[in-house]
Amino acid sequence: MRTVKAARTVSLDEGQREQLEAFARSRSLPHGLVIRAKIVLEAADGAQNLTIGKALGVSRETVGKWRERFVRQGIEGLYDEYRSGRPRSIDDERVAELVSKTLHSKPEGATQWSTRDMAEQTGISKSTVHRVWSAFGLKPHRQKTFKLSTDPFFIEKLRDIAGLYLNPPENALVLCVDEKSQCQALERSQPLLPMGLGYVEGVTHDYQRHGTTTLFAALDIANGQVVTDCKPRHRNQEFLAFLKRIEANVPPELDVYLVMDNYATHKHAKVKAWFARHTRFHPHFVPTYSSWLNQVERWFALITQKAIRRGSFSSVKDLIAKIEQFVAAYNKKPKPFVWVATADSILAKIQRLCERISETGD
Repeated sequence: MRTVKAARTVSLDEGQREQLEAFARSRSLPHGLVIRAKIVLEAADGAQNLTIGKALGVSRETVGKWRERFVRQGIEGLYDEYRSGRPRSIDDERVAELVSKTLHSKPEGATQWSTRDMAEQTGISKSTVHRVWSAFGLKPHRQKTFKLSTDPFFIEKLRDIAGLYLNPPENALVLCVDEKSQCQALERSQPLLPMGLGYVEGVTHDYQRHGTTTLFAALDIANGQVVTDCKPRHRNQEFLAFLKRIEANVPPELDVYLVMDNYATHKHAKVKAWFARHTRFHPHFVPTYSSWLNQVERWFALITQKAIRRGSFSSVKDLIAKIEQFVAAYNKKPKPFVWVATADSILAKIQRLCERISETGD
């Protein structure tokens, strides 16, 4: 006849009971730890292993195991013990070779490695290649673009623009001005398939072209409102007309600081003459190849995403009407872009980029 080993008596002090009750009520702790806390609480109240197991849906042996662990080790004994896991399939030398090959070579006839190409080249499984790449933050399939300005007055212009954003002058407006050229009126050849439960909106890949328009915009950095106008072209004549529109919309007692890029139209002789006659307008130019400093570019991305890219327009007139509709709705609840970068922080970031570039040279 088999003898049943007597269950160990469990006793709790006030602190242990309070902590175990918190474990038992938790919805964020691992489920196993919650069950073990309940086992110990039931055992401390005098319940038998078989009764506890039936109540909690575990075996009597499991209850006995955690009762014993708690008696010997306390609450710390309820946590899972460290497990070393499966031994590594490749040694450090092969890992180093894999990382070096990823960084310093390319597959024949291709521009970047894939896990399958690298697995075939090294004899390491593609899942292991993926794990090594993840561990070292290697992403051969991704690419980040950059462009360094060649403007000899880059630092001076950067400090000027950042200063306008962070410390705008009093009794004045700071407007970010630019034009989005070649806005195409594209009409899809077939009707859109509306989005439904379980499937996304469907759109044909082919379309008819109905012409283009140029969207001029001036963004008020203080309140996020925009003044816009659509023109068939983007010559100095159209830009001058847009400047006159801005003048008509800005109270006469305010000075106007315009942030612009270096497009030739903005520096045309007739435009310079207009600025000379209208002394309350103060043009400020961002450095070359630094359109990211002009906040209106972010607004152009917004209108492209929400009103232009996925639209279907039967004519240029239809496109302009949709643009004006979006602008009217946007100006009802404008939201300025928050600029926090100082000139020094931007220069420090550029310095880090230059250091990375210099490290790639011989």
